[in-house]
Amino acid sequence: MRATLRWAHSDLRTHRGEALFLVLATAGIVASLLLATALFGYATNPWQRVFTQSHGAHVWLHTDTAADTGRLAELDGVDAVAGPYPTASTTVSARGSRASVELRGTPERPSVGRPPIVSGHWLDPATPNGVVLESRLARALLAEPGDTLTVPGTARELTVVGLADSAEPRYRPGEQPGLVWALPSAVPDPGGQVIGLRLTDPGDTSYAVQRAVTVLGAGAIGEVSTWQQARAEAQGDNRLLGQVLGLFGLGALVAAGLAVHGAIGTRIRGHLRDLSVLKAIGFTPGQVVRVFLLQHLAYALLGAVAAAALAEALGSRIPGRLGDAVGVWQGLPGHTVALLVIPAGAVLFIGATTWLAAWRAGRVPPVPVPRPAAPPGGRLSGVARRALGVRIPPALVLGWHKAFTRRPRSLATVARLTLPLLLIVVAMSAWTTLDRFHSRPEQIGLPTTLSVRADTGLTDREARALLERDPQVAAAYPGVETAALVPGQTATIALRGLGTHQDPYPYTLAEGRPARGADEAVAGQGLLDLLNVRVGDWVRMTVGDQPQILHIVGRSIEPENAGRVISTSLDTLRANDPGLRPTLYELRLDPGADPSEVADRLATAGRGHLDVHTVTNPADGLSPLRAVVAGLIAVLALIGLIELLTAIGGTVRESERDLLALKAIGLSPRQITAITVTATGLTALAAVLAATALGLPLAYWLIDAQGRSSGIGAGIAQGPSAPLMLLLGAAAVLCAAALAAVPAARAARRRLADTLSAVA
Repeated sequence: MRATLRWAHSDLRTHRGEALFLVLATAGIVASLLLATALFGYATNPWQRVFTQSHGAHVWLHTDTAADTGRLAELDGVDAVAGPYPTASTTVSARGSRASVELRGTPERPSVGRPPIVSGHWLDPATPNGVVLESRLARALLAEPGDTLTVPGTARELTVVGLADSAEPRYRPGEQPGLVWALPSAVPDPGGQVIGLRLTDPGDTSYAVQRAVTVLGAGAIGEVSTWQQARAEAQGDNRLLGQVLGLFGLGALVAAGLAVHGAIGTRIRGHLRDLSVLKAIGFTPGQVVRVFLLQHLAYALLGAVAAAALAEALGSRIPGRLGDAVGVWQGLPGHTVALLVIPAGAVLFIGATTWLAAWRAGRVPPVPVPRPAAPPGGRLSGVARRALGVRIPPALVLGWHKAFTRRPRSLATVARLTLPLLLIVVAMSAWTTLDRFHSRPEQIGLPTTLSVRADTGLTDREARALLERDPQVAAAYPGVETAALVPGQTATIALRGLGTHQDPYPYTLAEGRPARGADEAVAGQGLLDLLNVRVGDWVRMTVGDQPQILHIVGRSIEPENAGRVISTSLDTLRANDPGLRPTLYELRLDPGADPSEVADRLATAGRGHLDVHTVTNPADGLSPLRAVVAGLIAVLALIGLIELLTAIGGTVRESERDLLALKAIGLSPRQITAITVTATGLTALAAVLAATALGLPLAYWLIDAQGRSSGIGAGIAQGPSAPLMLLLGAAAVLCAAALAAVPAARAARRRLADTLSAVA
């Protein structure tokens, strides 16, 4: 054992740089996997915790005031009900911020859908105008217990007495109203009512919705929301971040394992005589295998332990969502198990790839086998000889020959170097796609910048005139958005009418054509998947008591409402309801206009009649992904660097036998050095070309697959620009050449006696 440790220590002193890179790469990989686990837990657990604590309802039905909701408690599969509660839609303002809200009259704290109080207290009859705000809405309004909310256009004031979490769909400015609990006396003129159903089997949610709609009648249903929709919405960006980290972490782990395998294989080929000496002095095959195995397990264990310790001690201090995710994850029951299993799994995987390569070292015979005088494929090809004859520099020709003569070994080296470069290309594509969301939002379904809702104090003509009067408003598209029941009456979708036939709304289409004619519409991927329809199909939905039949002629990129949106023109909806009045206006601004300044001007000009919001960009919630991608690229670059050093070491050692012949034909040490540098650069170039050819299609497929699963739809992927890809390729090739220059120069200037000894 002592001899084994001494040999391992000697080998470590010889390969310090490689050991350091392996430790750093392992630490980066394990850290990525731990953060991915934290984000997955963070994405699911907070909502699940709130749902469990509140004894949440699986279905919430918004109905008109005349609906007989008492019969719903008698339906099969309904365990308990919450409500019905009277509701009223209004707008509240606090500290200069406005928000659309649903005021829900709740006489007492319910047993189903019981909101957990996070600050303040529940409603008290002693404070008749007191309200409890949903916590996300409170953050948007910067409101705390004790603050006063005003209702624009009236003299009414509401006092915030508490903040509570909710497992219902969260507040989204301009899309989903916030939830405000109040005493029934604070809802004097309700416009509807809401009832929650808690089911005995959550898997029967669709069937329960269908039964409820049948009992109440489609005309009585305004909107349906389910626990699956609320959970998916709450997970949203955090789950995507976890998927990105997990995918790249696993890919980097495979790349690191292959790099270790290649490094050991190259060292075995370069130390066959040393291994034979070890066998001759009494080392068993098992001892030789253990030397390599213990070395690389120690490197991997050191990196994994360091990553786990840093994640545990400093993870919660990371700014932003990653730090929040780690903090929540550390309090979950499975945290300790994950903290042990993930590093152990990474170490075992690297150990397995190490053992496969070290097994070859154990099979080296104790008596060195003479090397063949001319290795297979080692002779110059006819093309190479003709190239030398036409005065092409010998370094270029012989470098090409050295890089690609031994095809199995050369292909293996290129493949191992291609994997980290391929993942870097995918990571760069993710970065570029995020940039596209911010720099060219009109290409990903966000042609407008501001969304404005006008109250009844302004007519359509007055509202449009006020909006178009602003010098930086390029266009104002009137529209309506309402909930519609899908066929089968199992869910509601968003039905939009935006723009007119004369001034159509500029939808971003990924398939089909714009909706120009009567009854024509475009739909998001989420709606197509929900209804199992395609472009070209007709769909029927119900809005109140009236059916609406539309012909889907295109698929639009829809970043809102999980893509469960069908859009047509306002004129088409007016054909079915002539008295329809626009309730919102989507504004397209001039290039360079500041949305915040325009919103402030419009709110001031509206004198309390306009509710102006910036259109939410889904990429805003993915800002931590940039730091994640940058860190992953650094880890992958480390792995690629390990593979480069391995390839350089193998090329230099294998060139020792050719050194005498090259000197004999008159090549100078500088030319001999150039041969090795050229061979390494060409190997890196081949890996870059392979990574580009495979990575770009893979990136498009992965990003579009994520778009389809989220409901946005395919067509959002954006690959890196040509200059950026050229920069990546040039950096990889130049780095390979620079790293090869020093060892190649040393080998080219070796003494004749050393060269003869190496060849022997």
